[in-house]
Amino acid sequence: MNNKNIISALFLGAFVCLGLIALGYQISKGIIHIKSLDRTVTVKGLSEREVPANIAIWPITFHEAENDLNQLFSNIQQKNTLIVNFLKNNDFQIEEISVSPPGILDRQAEGYGGSEKFEFRYSGNSTITIYSENVDNIRKAMNMLVELGKQGIAFARQGYQVQTEFIFTKLNEIKPEMIEEATKNAREVAEKFARDSNSKLGRIKKASQGQFSINNRDNNTPYIKNVRVVSTVEYYLSD
Repeated sequence: MNNKNIISALFLGAFVCLGLIALGYQISKGIIHIKSLDRTVTVKGLSEREVPANIAIWPITFHEAENDLNQLFSNIQQKNTLIVNFLKNNDFQIEEISVSPPGILDRQAEGYGGSEKFEFRYSGNSTITIYSENVDNIRKAMNMLVELGKQGIAFARQGYQVQTEFIFTKLNEIKPEMIEEATKNAREVAEKFARDSNSKLGRIKKASQGQFSINNRDNNTPYIKNVRVVSTVEYYLSD
């Protein structure tokens, strides 16, 4: 091999070495950059508020007993009328009131053992349901129901099957503000974490919004609702 070829090979080898060195440097920079992107922090942001129920469903159930079936139906009809008039006098509209067909039990026909021991053969119940957006009016009328009790109406006690429901249906009106609040709360937590770790908070890598929950504030105030949402946000961190 002559001197000219040797010099050309040396120059080519030098260029290849320089190229490999430059490529290695770029790759190492990329690896360091990718590694820095792996540094993240995941935080949760909470938004919570109390709101009044805007709809109430109030079932009023009473019981009657008689030995004469016709008299039983007559008594139920009479007391239904008393209750409906009571509701009208307390500012409820007829469209808010619905009367369900009465339920009748014949102890003799049902084959109750020892039915002769019962004073009355027939027992019946009737339910009048009020569906209203005037929640305060329902709460007020509930406290006045004792006046009807004095007229001989035996109301059923509130229980699993007969209970007043208070409902909040305006979630869409407060949802955007609550999501914004939860996200802001999450960022505040992330920023504190970044400061404590001598890092800088970067952009959002991933975010997810939890389900909204609506629950009674407590057992004694079911007409006040607690609305809650938790957002989970993952941020990048950098030096």
